[in-house]
Amino acid sequence: MSKMRYSRRALLKGGAAAMAASALPAPMIWAQEIKDITLRQFGTGVSNLNDVATKVKEDLGFTLEMTALDSDAVTQRAATQPDSFDIADIEYWICKKVWPTGNLQAMDTAKIKNYDKIVGIFKSGKLTPESVIAQGTAPHSVGFVEGPGSTTFSASETGWMTLIPTIYNADTLGIRPDLIGRPISSWTELLNPEFKGKASILDISSIGIMDMAMVCEAMGEVQYADKGNMTKEEIDKTIGIFTEAKKNGQFRAFWKTFDESVNLMASGEVVIQSMWSPAITAVKSRGIPCVYQPLKEGYRSWGGGIGLSAGLSGMALDAAYEYINWYLSGWVGGYLMRQGYYSAVPETSKEFMSADEWGYWFEGKAATGDITSPTGDKLAGAGDLRDGGSFYDRMGHVACWNAVMDENQYMVRKWNEFIAA
Repeated sequence: MSKMRYSRRALLKGGAAAMAASALPAPMIWAQEIKDITLRQFGTGVSNLNDVATKVKEDLGFTLEMTALDSDAVTQRAATQPDSFDIADIEYWICKKVWPTGNLQAMDTAKIKNYDKIVGIFKSGKLTPESVIAQGTAPHSVGFVEGPGSTTFSASETGWMTLIPTIYNADTLGIRPDLIGRPISSWTELLNPEFKGKASILDISSIGIMDMAMVCEAMGEVQYADKGNMTKEEIDKTIGIFTEAKKNGQFRAFWKTFDESVNLMASGEVVIQSMWSPAITAVKSRGIPCVYQPLKEGYRSWGGGIGLSAGLSGMALDAAYEYINWYLSGWVGGYLMRQGYYSAVPETSKEFMSADEWGYWFEGKAATGDITSPTGDKLAGAGDLRDGGSFYDRMGHVACWNAVMDENQYMVRKWNEFIAA
């Protein structure tokens, strides 16, 4: 890895380039040949962004081809089409389904420059030493394996990671405050008959079932031993409650993609729904009021990371590690945090944000000026506060993570019955 970093600096500085050319011909050859490398990455539209691919070409010299899919399609591709990708940008619950296939390779944390700065959520499961680990498929529980070739997850750090964490958030319900006209403070509101025909939930079973669980528990209808690992009886009761609501006309639609959720909310067809942070950003950037509503029962959280194909080797593998280190060095983190996400290495992202941006997005401080999206659209003005407050306020109140359960096949079948009902 030092070879790669050295050669890139050498190319940027003429004197150093001459030294490298005479003393270290191999790095110079690597730097020239890397321009011919193309890495194929796929994942959801959340983080497979054209601006990132453009910046990779500018900073590292090679080409990153990105394909954006919905979460179910991402899972299927990672599990069944190992020759179709080099980099899998996936969520941790997906890792639980994909890792046993052997399609991904364990990554050596010794090659990750900022590994020591990665937040504790991804290492020990705890944001702070006092944190309680939330229910569901917490990232650290599927984040490590015993070593290269292992298909067994380790409960603690081993030096070999399944995914290098990149992005995560504390999710909740999105609302249209202008159309609702009153405070919303509980997950129970998703099934409030007041919003009949104007509510929505996402049609991705491993995520949607967790939103359902937050609602059912808040209503006092189900008390789960572990929302992230339900029994068949708990699944039946949870799905049953939502099926009854569906038959009563509670839901306007079920969405799978970012754009679908944005259009439903921006049009006013839906006033309360499962939502992702950049979708809120996209609605607000159109000048339409939209709030990521903090709820008293806490957040449903998720995390994603970069996985490498088991077939990746040689110079392409070196380039992939270079890409991961670049990803954690701050520019991408700053870009994503302007959409409301969090970086796995927040302190490097801070270097690519203004003091006002950092204060607003990370520290929960009131903005002192205009807060804009990565594309320059105004999201907030002086005096405005971020929904939910600071990083520690939000990530410190996670009730559950997106999950893959022991009874996953049964849950998916019951979910499909719900969608078809």
